[in-house]
Amino acid sequence: MKKHALILTLALAALAQTGLAPCANAEAHWARSWNASPLGAAPDRGPPTLKDVTVRQVVRVSAGGERFRLRLTNEYGPTAARIGRVRIVQLAADGKPVPGTARDLTFDGSAGAVLAPDAPLLSDPVDLALPALSRLSISLYLPDEIAEPTIHLLGLSSAWIAPGDQTAAAELTDPVLVTQRVLISGIDVERAEPTRVIVTLGDSITDGANGTRDADRRWPDLLAARLQAAGLTSVAVANAGISGNRILKPKPGLGAAALARFDRDVLAVPGVTDVIVLEGVNDFGMGWRDHDPQPPTPADLIAGYRQMIVRAHAAGLKIRLATILPYKDANYWSDQGEATRQAVNAWIRSNTEADGVVDFDAVMRDPAEPLKLAAAYDSGDHLHPNDAGFRAMADAIDLTPYR
Repeated sequence: MKKHALILTLALAALAQTGLAPCANAEAHWARSWNASPLGAAPDRGPPTLKDVTVRQVVRVSAGGERFRLRLTNEYGPTAARIGRVRIVQLAADGKPVPGTARDLTFDGSAGAVLAPDAPLLSDPVDLALPALSRLSISLYLPDEIAEPTIHLLGLSSAWIAPGDQTAAAELTDPVLVTQRVLISGIDVERAEPTRVIVTLGDSITDGANGTRDADRRWPDLLAARLQAAGLTSVAVANAGISGNRILKPKPGLGAAALARFDRDVLAVPGVTDVIVLEGVNDFGMGWRDHDPQPPTPADLIAGYRQMIVRAHAAGLKIRLATILPYKDANYWSDQGEATRQAVNAWIRSNTEADGVVDFDAVMRDPAEPLKLAAAYDSGDHLHPNDAGFRAMADAIDLTPYR
């Protein structure tokens, strides 16, 4: 017995030295800490020509981690896309690089990478600890033309395209300002402890339309900051909002409908545990404006919500539904659409199938004219909240379920 025990001990030691010890890294967990849902670039909404250029973009993570990896995307690209170099650097509060944090990313150990058509690509893990709510500058060098890049249309963050390989430059020469996210769709952080990840699935209101650029004041951004301030440091927020998005029918240039993208943008997100759904206003708003011969009924939309509930629960997720905000005087408001909104909101408030309700309608409406956004929260188009409105939305979310 002693001889067998000695052999087993030596074998385990050898495995440990080769990195193949049983349960190695069993306590490490990957979690999506920043997200931008991908979509195809419409011809009139894409970035400038992407050939022999550096694209520099800034993102802010939610939860921090000991290491991280970058998710690149070519999911709407019909041909392969070559990446020459990717360099990142952490930014301080003043926007300047934090000394000692610059890293060149690798992909299977190589500096460059080829994104397969219609597919994403994860970088190798980067040995750099990211504090919660920290910002990263990501510079991509694209040596060959990418004629149909995968983007996220409403970046709400300044990005720049400059000639040549300037990935290591502190300041770009001859940059052109753009506001789309280009070829990047996620930052995953690695943590020792289990992490909750809340995916916020929505449309332009979740995407942050009409909010202040470069300020990280979308309601999911502000929710992430609230969670950190409340000591819930193991909770990340992944924003899966797409401007113009709908539950049922896709519209060209505005991404796949929520039911079609639910698997990719919710269920496949690393570490996902929870989802908050705020969708529906575009279904009946655009349906009326575009003279859809079969605009969605309340029953149609409720059936869509129920599908998301069933699919979330099958994957072990908690799902909370948000009531649809008031939108009277928006350019696609109608009596018919309002009746649909009221019926859907009534069902959301009373349903017992989801795991909870976030009553954004009650928080955001004008007490004197409840079909309208409160003036203090209206960005001016009577549909999208301003920064104060996004703050009110974030503050309306009960943090108890995430403790």
